[in-house]
Amino acid sequence: MSTSTPRAVQAVFFDIGETLINEGEIYGRWADWLGVPRHTFLAKLGAVLASGGDHMDLLEYFRPGFDLEVEEKRRAEAGVPNGFGPDDLYPDARACLSGLRDQGLYVGIAGNQPAEAAERMAALALDADVVGISDVWGIRKPSPEFFERCAQLADVLPEHVLYVGDRIDNDVRPALALGMRAAFLRRGPWGHIQRDDEALRDCLFVLDDLAGLPALIERYDHAP
Repeated sequence: MSTSTPRAVQAVFFDIGETLINEGEIYGRWADWLGVPRHTFLAKLGAVLASGGDHMDLLEYFRPGFDLEVEEKRRAEAGVPNGFGPDDLYPDARACLSGLRDQGLYVGIAGNQPAEAAERMAALALDADVVGISDVWGIRKPSPEFFERCAQLADVLPEHVLYVGDRIDNDVRPALALGMRAAFLRRGPWGHIQRDDEALRDCLFVLDDLAGLPALIERYDHAP
């Protein structure tokens, strides 16, 4: 009687922004709302990220005293779209998730997003076992508890989870620190600005897109 070796990767979790969702139009609409040319807004975003800041620093720069809740309410009252929709889904995302499910892997989506993103993700009807939203969970990356939740939901040890994301600080380093495997996706502002050669050497994969990920995992899991 033969026994099969357990697969090295049994669950794959994906970040949301710039991993599955293209946030370019989201930032563009914020630029429009603040009365800033889009190219100027995006150029400043790159500068802010390169200096260790984040999107809130960007918004504060163009509107001192910026209050996200107030501004989002004003946008809603003005009928200006906020958040993401079907047109913002990266073209390679849907087929990648389905390809992994076809291999019998547990597929999860989990990222730092407002509670409203849960409804938006549900509307996309992606082929995933679970969708985790930070403001619903009450835990945000890079907290270890966020990644522990992913492993618990998949009911596997962290070493059998691959976390895929575009940020070294929020995705790669904390996943590796918990004992997970990590895949770094080089797209979006963070994916092209952040650098950490040591962390990237520890990644299972460094990707330019998601199209080839199912084949990469299948080969890895069945390597002699």
